[in-house]
Amino acid sequence: MRLITIFCVLAGYIFADAHIFLYHRFSDGRYPSTNTPKSVLRAQFEFLKDNNYTVVPLKSIVEKLNQNETLPEKWVALTIDDGYKSFLNALPIFEEFGYPFTMFVYVEAAEKKYPDYLSWEELKKLENHNGTLAFHSYSHGHQTRQSAEELKADFEKGLELYEKRLGSKSAFYSYPYGEFDDEVKNIAEEFGFSAILNQNIGTVSDTSSVYDLNRFALTGDANIKPLLKYKSLETEWIEPQSYPKNGNITKVEARINANTTKVKLYITDLGWRDVTVEDGVISYDMNEKLKKPRVRVIIQTGDKISTKILVKD
Repeated sequence: MRLITIFCVLAGYIFADAHIFLYHRFSDGRYPSTNTPKSVLRAQFEFLKDNNYTVVPLKSIVEKLNQNETLPEKWVALTIDDGYKSFLNALPIFEEFGYPFTMFVYVEAAEKKYPDYLSWEELKKLENHNGTLAFHSYSHGHQTRQSAEELKADFEKGLELYEKRLGSKSAFYSYPYGEFDDEVKNIAEEFGFSAILNQNIGTVSDTSSVYDLNRFALTGDANIKPLLKYKSLETEWIEPQSYPKNGNITKVEARINANTTKVKLYITDLGWRDVTVEDGVISYDMNEKLKKPRVRVIIQTGDKISTKILVKD
C-alpha cells in the first residue's frame, strides 16, 4: 500500500506544469480589455491560497528548467507588463498575500514620464515589495513589423537606459503585445536574457524552453480556476510558420506528443473544429481568409493545449 501511495504522489509530481499569469492594469475602468478589478484580483489570490498553490518568483521556474529539474506541482508565477501606475492599486493585495511578482518595464514610458506609467523612482521601490523588474522593450512597438536594424537599436537603447536608471541588468524579457516571429526571437536571444516570455495560451512544463515561456493573460472577471487545469501539449509547429502573405490560411500541420487520434483546432474568428491525428501528426487542409491581423492558432486535446500567434507584417 505504501508503494502505491508513493507512486501516486510521484505521478502527480512528474506531470505537474507551472502556470505563469500576466496582468496589465488594475481597477482602471478606462481600458476594460487590459484591466483587472481589485475585487477579481483578490478572488484569484484567495483561490490560489485556498487550494494550496505556491506563488514563486519567476526566477524559480527558470532555475528549475535550467537545472533540468522537475517543476513542483502547483507552482504559479505572476507577471505584470508595461508598468502602469494603476499597479499601485493592486500592490497592497500582493503584499497582503505575500505574493512575489515580476514587472516588465516599458522603458520609453518611464523615461519620458508618461502620465499613466510608474516613474523610475516608483519602479525601483517595487524591489522592496517582493518585486522583480525586467525589460519590456524601449518603444513598445509591433516588433514583427520592424526591421532587424530597428529591433537591435530598440533593444540597445532600451537596455542602456534600463541599466542606467535601475542600476542592474534585466534577466528577463517579454515581447510587446506578445507578438514575435523567428527573427524577433533570434534577435532577442542575442541580448543574453535568462528567459523570454510570450503571451501564448499555455503552461510551462519540464520540456519548455526558457526562451519561449507561455503566459495566460488575465483581464476583466477572468476565472483562474479552469486555467490552472491546463497542461502543456508538446508541439512542433510545421505550417503555417508565419502569417500568410495573401491572408488565406490553407493548411495547419503540426507534430504533437500525445496519444490521441483527434484534437480540437481553433483559429481566431474561424472557430473550433475536430481534426484527425495520424501517428502524432496533424495535417489539416483548408482555404479560409483570416479576418484579423493577429490570429491565434490553438491545438487542444483534453486539458493539454498549445498555441501559436500569427501576426501580419
